Amino acid sequence: MTAVLPLALRTAREQVDPTLRAAVARLDRDSRRVSEYHFGWVDADGAHTEAGGKALRPAMTLAATEIACGAAQPGIAGAAAVELVHNFSLLHDDVMDGDASRRHRPTAWTVFGSSAAILAGDALLALAPDVLLESDAPHAAVAVRSLSATTRVLIAGQAADLDFERRQDVDLTECLSMAHDKTAALLACACSIGALSAGASREQVRALHAYGTELGMAFQLVDDLLGLWGDPQVTGKPVLSDLRTRKKTVPVVHALTSGTAAGERLWELYAQPDPLTEEQLHEAAEMVRRAGSEDWTRQECRRRLELAEAQLDAGSLGDTTALGELAEFIVRRKL
Repeated sequence: MTAVLPLALRTAREQVDPTLRAAVARLDRDSRRVSEYHFGWVDADGAHTEAGGKALRPAMTLAATEIACGAAQPGIAGAAAVELVHNFSLLHDDVMDGDASRRHRPTAWTVFGSSAAILAGDALLALAPDVLLESDAPHAAVAVRSLSATTRVLIAGQAADLDFERRQDVDLTECLSMAHDKTAALLACACSIGALSAGASREQVRALHAYGTELGMAFQLVDDLLGLWGDPQVTGKPVLSDLRTRKKTVPVVHALTSGTAAGERLWELYAQPDPLTEEQLHEAAEMVRRAGSEDWTRQECRRRLELAEAQLDAGSLGDTTALGELAEFIVRRKL
């Protein structure tokens, strides 16, 4: 049975979509068409549809804004800017990873071509600072610098992920660093931009940024488990999808570097030149389990959530119920 979405997620898209749509409407015709399809607003023929994502990052921005000032409205521009950067990364990642489906339908590059998808991603990235600077939120210039720095970290994370595909010596520390850069950094930025938009104190901004970092790590760890064993109805991707492409995610690298017989067998499967058969894919997943890597990843996820909660407790913050509900939703996806 599908879990009920937290209130923050159910309302974030409604609150942020008008700003997102107005920003995308400023793009050239071709980039606008690809972007509107990618966001789930239209189908491949341009007809209206509703197939968007869950708006987790905007929800975190708005929740952080409300914690800091009692209202979500000041954080809408920041939430939209973060979502633009996130979707820039998704458009590019789908091309680089060769992913053919997202949100249960074909990815933009498979419909419009790789070049068009890359250019649309570039266009979304260029819109993000404008959306922030055109708002009347406090510290908008600081927020732009933060988002720009975070984008550079995100790109570095994707570069590391691509580099891992060619390397045989990836260790767990490197893999966790890549997970931080690709995922946790933007979730941290989403929270801190929400606090900045509310004119929060430096201590509140720091606490919410640290919270987003730890929650972002938990989010990526759950994603890594879903990439191995997730229900396609939940993930929108085939079962064992990360093993099919031999990605070096956290549980996989934990297994590969475990020094166990299961880890050695997983190396053999990853090193073979031919595509893995269905039988071999299931064997590879079993090797991850036998190496203790599924259990370790679950435990690390719980540890990160505890660290996130500790940041809220130490940050002299108000009602953090919404952020807590978002954290529970992230865990319920798998753990």
